[in-house]
Order: sequence, then C-alpha cells, then structure tokens
Amino acid sequence: MNNILKILEEETEGKCYTSYRYCADMDSLLPKIGYDDTQPVSVVKNRYGETDNTLKNTKNLYAFAEKIKYDEPLFKYFLDGSRRTYKIDDIEILRSIYPIMGGQIGVACCERVSPAKFKCAEFESSIVLSMPTIANPHGKNGEQFFNALANKVNQSKRFKDGPLKVSKILSYVSTLQQEAKKYEDLGIATIQDEMINCEKRIVAGLHNRNKINTRSYLIKDGSLQYTSVKSGDYRELTKFKNYFRSVVGVSKMFNPELFKDRSNKSNADVIAKLALYHRTPAYMYSSDIVRNVNFAIWYVRLRDAKRTESPFAGVVKIEKILITEEENETGLDSAEVDLITASIINERNPVCYGSDSRWANHLYPVYLTESYIKSRYLSDMHFLNLF
Repeated sequence: MNNILKILEEETEGKCYTSYRYCADMDSLLPKIGYDDTQPVSVVKNRYGETDNTLKNTKNLYAFAEKIKYDEPLFKYFLDGSRRTYKIDDIEILRSIYPIMGGQIGVACCERVSPAKFKCAEFESSIVLSMPTIANPHGKNGEQFFNALANKVNQSKRFKDGPLKVSKILSYVSTLQQEAKKYEDLGIATIQDEMINCEKRIVAGLHNRNKINTRSYLIKDGSLQYTSVKSGDYRELTKFKNYFRSVVGVSKMFNPELFKDRSNKSNADVIAKLALYHRTPAYMYSSDIVRNVNFAIWYVRLRDAKRTESPFAGVVKIEKILITEEENETGLDSAEVDLITASIINERNPVCYGSDSRWANHLYPVYLTESYIKSRYLSDMHFLNLF
C-alpha cells in the first residue's frame, strides 16, 4: 500500500481498501450537460434590470458593436476556474465506508496587453484531498486536524523532496445521506467550493490593486452567483460587492428554464428565438444562494442559429451584480448594458475550434484562459499514481 494511504489510515484510525481509482469527471460514457447556473433565481417584483423600462422586445447591438470595434476595449481581464476530480480510495471508519476524493484545481486570469496580445496575469493551482468529517477521530478542531494531516502527507517520501504538495485536505459531511446523495458528490462539491474561493481571492486582489475598474472590466467565465457572506454581515457584503463592481459573468452553458419573465413564466422560447446580435431586456433577479444581492441578467446571441446545433448554442447569459441603491431601485444603466453586450459580441471566437462542441458560445480570451489552465494539469495517470 502507498505510504500516503498508510498515513491516512493511522491518523484517522481507519482502513483503506486500495479500491479502483478513476477520474470522477469521466465516470460515465454518457454525455452530460454541465450548466453554469444550477440554482433557481427569482424576478424581483416591481423592479427592472435596466433603466430603460420601455424595452419589451429584443434589441439589435450589431451597429453599436461595429462602432466600438476599434476603440479601447472595455474588457482587459478574463478569469476562468477549472477542476478535475478523482476517486482515490475508500476508507472504512467506524464500520462505514467513505470515498477519499482528490482534485486538481486551476484558476487563471488572462490580461489583454494589446488588441492582439494576451498574457497570464494570475495563476493559482493546487492539489487537494476531500475526506469525511468523521475521519477526525477526536471530533474537535476539524480544520486544524485536516491541516495537520496535510502537513504529514507532505512530509511523506512522495511529496517531501518533490515540487508537488497537497495544499489542503477538505472535509465533507459524513452523516447518513438520502439515497440520491452520493458521498462522492459531496466530496466533489468541497473541491468545487475551494476553486470558487480561489476565484474570489484573485478578483479581490485585482480590485485592491485597481487593476479592474470602470475603464478596465473583467469577464468571469460562468455565473456570479457565489455564496458571498453570512446573512446580515453588511460590512463583508459591501466588500464583496465592491470587489465585483467591474466584473461581468458570462455563462456558455445555462439552464434556460431558470430564466423567468416578470409574470414568472418561462422565457426559454424568447432566448431560443433571439436573432443574431440581439439581446433580451435585462431583468432584475435575486438568488437563494446569494442573500441581499440583486443581479441584472440578460442574454445575447453571438452566432446565427442556422449554423448551430441547438436552439441555445450561440447564446450566452450575462450577469452583473447591482451595487448602488440607485441600481437596486431602477436597474443597471441601459447604456452600460448596451456597452457590455456590444463588447462581448466583439470578444466572440473568430473561428470554431475543432471538436469543442461549445465553440459557438466561446469568447476568444476566455478560450485562451481555459486552454492555459488545462495545459498545466498533471495527466490523470500521473495524478492518481501520487497516492
């Protein structure tokens, strides 16, 4: 048995089984749809997502996008986070068996140096494990226990003299779950949360250094619906909003059924029928997972529906957090909505990339950022053989 698994056995008073190891992101040959938005959102009653509340239909932004094509770009930074997860082993603790999950996390921020040149501005990568909370035999000071366990793992022969380290050992809830809840999924969720924390940390750092501001926006790949701060902690909530003042979330893969109109009816057909370079009106939404925060959310079509494989291919969802009292009352300035939308139209990929089925929804700098992260991953075989 690998000496790392022996360390885990000894410190947790458990028994490892040397089970079959595999990449959990590839545990099925069936295709899966991974939505960037998974939580329901609610239309804020008696509010509009933008100041022009007369806009009832879609709006064509092609002429505006052409007008600003050669101006100083609005977006200077592009953030993407990615993770790969693995089943490392099974461990028996107090007669129950739990999976030990592992993960590679990568978060990168690409900076536009000139219209045709980009560079990596920020990059963080880490190796993590996720174990059940019950693996702490004393049941107290869980974070301290798992930090100490990570240090012991890093002192093993495998890691001590090499460049790789286990950054953290995370923990997932080990109480009895409903049949539909798999422990593997709980472990993966902790790795996903760690990736999100890294994204937020990079955004905060860029804001504090005044890299992102009203003249230098950041596109974050995916939804902005992070779990922000504890309900009622207004100081932290204000800080969170300020960090994301000049950040726009762009989702390639979204669940159209989560988008409701002001009468709380599905707007999926409106999204599917969007004409090329048209945007929907912006709606004001609130989310159950981000308390005391409202969003302006709208959609734009980047590719002609005749050249895509599904009604929603070529459409992206755009989100921006509403910061000020005025924005929360009357919505985002419609001029800013138009500028963001036209700028995103100009960021679309100039060509389609090989077998990537998401090509129609890709923004070129985000595609570069994602490719950079994936190029820095260890191979699955290399990662699994670490443990």
